[in-house]
Amino acid sequence: MLILNALHDRQTDLLDAIDSPTDLRRLAPEVLERLAAEIRHKIIRTVAATGGHLAPSLGVVELTIALHYVFNTPKDKLIWDVGHQSYAHKLLTGRRDNFHTLRQYKGISGFPKRSESPYDSVETGHSSTSISYGLGMTTAKELNKDRSRVIAVIGDGSMTAGLAFEGLNHAGHLDKDLIVILNDNEMSISPNVGAMSSFLSKKLTGKTMSGLRRHVEERLKSLSSVGENILTVLRKSEESLKGFFTPGMLFEALKFEYIGPLPGHELESLIETLRNVRDNRSGPVLIHVLTTKGKGYGPAERNPGEYHGVGPFDIATGTPLPVIGPPSYTQVFGKTMCTLGRENDRLTAITAAMTAGTGLIPFSREFPTRFFDVGIAEQHAVTFAAGQALEGLRPVVAVYSTFMQRALDQIIHDVCLPDLPVTFALDRGGVVGDDGPTHHGVFDLSFLRFIPNLVVMAPKDENELQHMLKTAVHHNGPVAIRYPRGGGEGIALDPDLRKLAIGEGEILREGGDVLILPVGNRVYPALIAAEGLKKLGIEAAVINPRFIKPLDNELSTIWAEKTGRVVTVEDNVKKGGFGSAVLQLLSEMHLRVPVRVLGYGNTFLEHAPQNILWKNSGLDTSGIIKATLEVLKQ
Repeated sequence: MLILNALHDRQTDLLDAIDSPTDLRRLAPEVLERLAAEIRHKIIRTVAATGGHLAPSLGVVELTIALHYVFNTPKDKLIWDVGHQSYAHKLLTGRRDNFHTLRQYKGISGFPKRSESPYDSVETGHSSTSISYGLGMTTAKELNKDRSRVIAVIGDGSMTAGLAFEGLNHAGHLDKDLIVILNDNEMSISPNVGAMSSFLSKKLTGKTMSGLRRHVEERLKSLSSVGENILTVLRKSEESLKGFFTPGMLFEALKFEYIGPLPGHELESLIETLRNVRDNRSGPVLIHVLTTKGKGYGPAERNPGEYHGVGPFDIATGTPLPVIGPPSYTQVFGKTMCTLGRENDRLTAITAAMTAGTGLIPFSREFPTRFFDVGIAEQHAVTFAAGQALEGLRPVVAVYSTFMQRALDQIIHDVCLPDLPVTFALDRGGVVGDDGPTHHGVFDLSFLRFIPNLVVMAPKDENELQHMLKTAVHHNGPVAIRYPRGGGEGIALDPDLRKLAIGEGEILREGGDVLILPVGNRVYPALIAAEGLKKLGIEAAVINPRFIKPLDNELSTIWAEKTGRVVTVEDNVKKGGFGSAVLQLLSEMHLRVPVRVLGYGNTFLEHAPQNILWKNSGLDTSGIIKATLEVLKQ
């Protein structure tokens, strides 16, 4: 039964009285479970309206209460890895009355944000950073003669990243008073993969442990019915033993004191353990806490992956509210990958714990032996793909643009330097909306454009995306395709895929007064802008470059010279982006024409719907018209 049923008519009187953790600490321990229920009620109601990260936040309600109840936050620093589990934290730290604005324009962020609250110790949004952040803070506190504590909370999914183990290794070496909470819900965004997920099982099924098990079983069977009863209990406890015995070996090898595993939804146990660690332990400590993602909401408990990040939904059924519009770029990518997979048995798909988010579920089901989820390990994903390419495969690495930032060195050194046929499918290129500055993919054109051997493409619509993907997997070198979040333009998909000529753009509209060069999802707003300019007596030529690198030098320079004015438009930062490439081209061709570059300035963009961010940055139709009129005055 949903938690909402029990709370349907109950006011959140405990939560309503908490304006800070100081108020929380005044509560008697026996009412804290009721508070947890009120918090879940608030989170479910809010996220059903706003969308957000539901399952992760529901899973850590008790843990959040216990941490703020025991530790003197914000003097004691609490760091949430990634931060998508921070909703209960926000409710307990002075943002209850604004919680309805979660992820809304001008509202509170869906992630920790230092400018929002002194209780938000760091800006987070990418995984596996909390231990390194925490160790840095701990060493600083020691140098500053500050005896307050630092607590880093990290999920089991984030522990698959190398950065987490770099932090653990250094913390153990320095022997500092860092507390690490391992939030183990056995489910990252996609099911955890790799050696870490099977570590415990392997240990207890090894030769030594198997021999010991057989010996114990034989001895117990020789006893009376008591022995058989003990054996039954031991068998039922095997999974608990796996979770209890061997993790300590791993973390103690890294010089951490290991405590756990603890039941993550039992407040009494959590509070007692945290107090003991606070008062009686020094040096690096790891507390292993077992939680359930989506706790308290049936649909999220049953399908935590589907409820990791959700749009608005119907609470009673858990069903997403209908989205009206064409298929998303992500869906078209996934469908095209299946088509290409049928054509070429050398095609593989690789992602980093984002099987659903990148649209690869259909491919993973149709071609399970050619699909690889490497976990939260983008650097490994890229070099892993390079290894496949060296052996004749055609790997496609599907990662959100913002997360591919982590693997820049591997793209340069392991793929582009040897000129390997690896395709990078960068979903969420450009602004993404409600997830905000940690997730906007507005730097990819800039950090990819300078890399030798790499072809960079951006489709104007979903139909062009499928042709670009066909082009990429047949190209004998590295290719990156960046495409936006959300629905396509509603363009019909060609039944037959075709290869595009590398570096060849297309003229979409002729005109003699000004040339507009829009990239990717800015092409259609530019075409509408051109029609608006026509009403003012201005004829604008519009070229779809298709390729950011290599540029169609001939097409661009011919029309730049013909019109004598140029406006570039990109869903990317201006510095080092497409506009910079055009300016460089015109300079090299000794064409002195006025150029207006439209893109994002030297700042991090806040969370807001995509259309608002485009409008505010002058990248919508009206902004393009305004910029064009201005350049015509030069």
